[in-house]
Amino acid sequence: MELNVKTSKRNELVDITSEVQKTVSGSGVKDGVCVVYCPHTTGAITINEGADPDVVFDILMGMSKIVDSNWPYRHGEGNSDAHLKSSIVGCSKTVIIENGKLRIGTWQHIFFCEFDGPRTRTVHVKVIKE
Repeated sequence: MELNVKTSKRNELVDITSEVQKTVSGSGVKDGVCVVYCPHTTGAITINEGADPDVVFDILMGMSKIVDSNWPYRHGEGNSDAHLKSSIVGCSKTVIIENGKLRIGTWQHIFFCEFDGPRTRTVHVKVIKE
């Protein structure tokens, strides 16, 4: 299954938890795993707190401090910082499915991480039965 994610900023975290859960529910799988994969070299997938929007703000602020967008990069497209951020966060996450539900913590949400937007992105969701 593919999800389309439209971003509106250069750096942004988009909560895709409900869409991923809908995919799991629609699959009919009660117990197994769900793989969420980003096929873009300047995007990523993370799981973190989704209840307080300040956490998302802090993650993006922290990433901008860790990866300086003004370094003298050699890559000609001007988005090397996005490639670094994607590599740090990672392109996929695997979540356990129990009783047809994603087994994530109370405050956890699944986010698509945009580091080179705005764009329309694709996220692949694969549900695997136990």
